[in-house]
Amino acid sequence: MKKPLSFGMTMLASALGVVIVSVVCGLLMFAMMMLMVASVASMDGKEMVPVRTGSVLKVDLSHISGDRTQSGLTMSLGGGKTVGLVDAVYAIRNAADDDRINALYLTDNGLGELSWGSLTELRSAIEDFKDKKPVVAYAATWSQGGYYVATAANRICLHPSGMIDFRGMGGEVMYYKDLMDKLGVEMQLIRPESCSYKSAGEVYTLNHMSAANREQIRAYISSIWNTATAAIAASRGIDVAKLNTIADNLSGYLAEDARQNSLVDALCFEEDVRQQLKGKHDGKQLLPLEDYAKNFNLTTAHQKAKDKIAVIYAEGNVVDGSARGMDMGVYGDDIVKALRQASEDKNVKAIVLRVNSPGGQATASESMTHAVIQAREKKPVIVSMGDLAASAGYEMSCMANVIVAQPTTITGSIGVFGTIPNVGKLLNQKLGLHVDTVGTNRNANGLNIFRPLSPTAMAMMERNVEDFYKVFVGRVAEGRGMSYDAVHQIARGRVWTGVDAKRIGLVDTLGGIDLALSIAAEKAGIEKYAVKVYPAEKDTWTQLQELFGEATDNDLDLMAKGRLAYRWKTGKKAQKTLSHLEQDLLFVTQSEGLQARIPFVVLPY
Repeated sequence: MKKPLSFGMTMLASALGVVIVSVVCGLLMFAMMMLMVASVASMDGKEMVPVRTGSVLKVDLSHISGDRTQSGLTMSLGGGKTVGLVDAVYAIRNAADDDRINALYLTDNGLGELSWGSLTELRSAIEDFKDKKPVVAYAATWSQGGYYVATAANRICLHPSGMIDFRGMGGEVMYYKDLMDKLGVEMQLIRPESCSYKSAGEVYTLNHMSAANREQIRAYISSIWNTATAAIAASRGIDVAKLNTIADNLSGYLAEDARQNSLVDALCFEEDVRQQLKGKHDGKQLLPLEDYAKNFNLTTAHQKAKDKIAVIYAEGNVVDGSARGMDMGVYGDDIVKALRQASEDKNVKAIVLRVNSPGGQATASESMTHAVIQAREKKPVIVSMGDLAASAGYEMSCMANVIVAQPTTITGSIGVFGTIPNVGKLLNQKLGLHVDTVGTNRNANGLNIFRPLSPTAMAMMERNVEDFYKVFVGRVAEGRGMSYDAVHQIARGRVWTGVDAKRIGLVDTLGGIDLALSIAAEKAGIEKYAVKVYPAEKDTWTQLQELFGEATDNDLDLMAKGRLAYRWKTGKKAQKTLSHLEQDLLFVTQSEGLQARIPFVVLPY
């Protein structure tokens, strides 16, 4: 019988085993990282994609994501090969004049994530393409937004067993008050008394829509629906009243009903459409838009000139600080830096600020607005609004020389609010925890989450939101050349569509980024120009270093707020697959201070 190991030998063996396992795991992690680097490096390539004569450009709506085409690393971890809307639009416009492209094939697998502003911009590009070459659209199921784009085509086809999600627009808001009451959490909402339309914080204090919020939601979804149905009616030769009857009765939902009501031209299989493209339009290959866009996009369309126009992307929630790794959002420090660099570059003659944001932190908003004012003193600044440019997104836009928006852009929401939770009941009654305090002054502990705000602290917070609201309205009044009272009447946190914003003076003209660039060139007095994109895209190695690097104090702070998982989910596609509740809670975990943020986003489902 073997003699058992002594305690010391057992501990030594265990320690050695831990070291060996750690080394092996470390080597495996390193190998995986190197494989990721190699994989992403191949995706980061900017090599031209061969385009054969007789090609058909395939535009899959589910492969268009966000405004800006993402890097290989973000794309890899985010879930697939996609192209940004801006590059997609420029690729389509170029394809219309490319002799090697015979036609455009539009499809939708029902999983697209584009909102109404993007859909309108894309539809406009496809309509322009149709003026020169044929467009054929096919899907097994058309989402409502996808169908809106498809009506720009010469011919729309649907799977014989498919359907069209054509039922009108609705707005839904989830309210958490009763849940928070059960948990013992009270959310203290602070907002200006006049900002009754600033409803984002109401989800924590009410369990139903306020009258003001119901009014504004009804107004802007009706505006978007009217724009969409007018475009569909013009393309399909169906009057708007009939379209609304079809939506009311769901009489275009099923395939045969859709055909009989002229929503589609034919019921067929995808192979039938491909044969048609091959036979009727001499289509020898289907060329994915995301591949073609590597050859022809925003920057390649404007590259052979000394004079430049800067395009600065501001997409996502507005937050303080600077992005690290694959963080997505409108980071105040990054946008301020981009505006400063563009304004100081002697070759940059004008700036186009592409805003696609629901708003966010007031401090970041103020910093970026100040940077826009400084940049405008040196050269023209034109704002191009995407899906939405609301709250903080509108504040940073209002000081530009010209504002361009889509008819379906969500904008305005000029207002502010603050929320401070009181978790005292949760700790005391639910968890059996108690917090006692001591302080040197009356309000030393007056601003924390363990008890209600003291009267003095509440008064200070109310003054804070009132003061910022006055600053916000004053900014808009100065930028738009309006009186303070005139802006206040259309502000109060109210949301508007682009077409209504133009009517009331918050927007100058309707169109896409191509129009914004044309206006910028005209203002700068140049004809030929190259495009320089900001913020500068980080290379793959830098992103990996920031993603896997040693944790800094800032990283530890982010982890404490629950953003460790966010680091892994911030590929654009991954973030948008989160539920609305998850996205809302994710934003709340990042938020500090006053918020200038839209209540919610209208999606084309």
